[in-house]
Amino acid sequence: MSKDSSRSALVVGVTGMMGLNIAEHLVSQGWKVHGLSRHTSYIISGVNHINADILKPDQMIKAVEGLDFDTIFYCTWKKHDTESENCKVNGQMIQNTMDAVRPNKFNHVVLITGLKHYLGPFESYAATPMDTPFHESQERLNIENFYYTQEDILFAEAKKQDFTWSVLRPHSMIGYALGNVMNMGVTLAVYASICKETGGKFIFPGSREQYNGVVDVTDGVFLAKHAYWAATSPNARNQAFNSCNGDVMRWRQTWKVIADYFGLEDPGYPAESSPLQPRMDQADSVWENLVKKYSLKSYKASELASWWHTDGDLGRQVETFADMGKSRNAGFNEVKVSFDSFTDLFNRLRAEKIIP
Repeated sequence: MSKDSSRSALVVGVTGMMGLNIAEHLVSQGWKVHGLSRHTSYIISGVNHINADILKPDQMIKAVEGLDFDTIFYCTWKKHDTESENCKVNGQMIQNTMDAVRPNKFNHVVLITGLKHYLGPFESYAATPMDTPFHESQERLNIENFYYTQEDILFAEAKKQDFTWSVLRPHSMIGYALGNVMNMGVTLAVYASICKETGGKFIFPGSREQYNGVVDVTDGVFLAKHAYWAATSPNARNQAFNSCNGDVMRWRQTWKVIADYFGLEDPGYPAESSPLQPRMDQADSVWENLVKKYSLKSYKASELASWWHTDGDLGRQVETFADMGKSRNAGFNEVKVSFDSFTDLFNRLRAEKIIP
């Protein structure tokens, strides 16, 4: 694929896993990339970093004033205790963005949401999920969901401002980013490294249904390629697409792949559920020793791992996987082997001295 230096983008939430991978891919394709985040926690090569609190309209207006971009990738969200609060705050965030960019000459927005579109919000997660495999044609759940709020604001603004849109719905994200709440891959790498160092058993922390059932995941690089396609293909305009690797897996298989990578034994499913959060209360002290012993970059385990979110993903008691047929029919035919998503991530984490 030839590079296109004529294209430019604003990536909102650029230091999160979705935004980082999208920004890196756009840069590799020759795009000019502006990356917006509340703080610049790390620099992404080739990205013009901009800082603004998306909940403060004046900051947003000032941050994007005069910037040139033809495409917006919206990749951020903020968690609150109730879904009503999630709808209010996350709705305000995307509305503030749409208000701020109104004077800029852009033509397309790619909104990244997720499979909670089909599963429901955290407070009633998977209580009455849609049937699997999830299809984009399924009707919304009759329940509050901040993804629906974001979509509705996007659709309304597209009519007002005359731009086109795409929505991508990834599943559990496996990819490079540090300090990201949704990053199961990094969390499992930290967990496995602690087990290796302490001699602890590498116990699967989720439900028996997740361990044995059919699931899928979304690779960060795969999502970036999908988002790039959505921004450049006429077939993706004003359409929503699932964004998963294109294969399926069972955790009982994947757990052995991860265990083998770290030189651990897979003990099989435990006698009872064993979530990570209550078992990782000493993780920071153990990790501090690992940082010194292996000359790792000086992060805390709690800065890298998201125990609660991984517990939530792996603790589900329903199968969760999505159909990718709509994307394939529209011309996006990338597939990522999910086993490789984990090992590719672990290799990068080791190369960058994040894990031993």
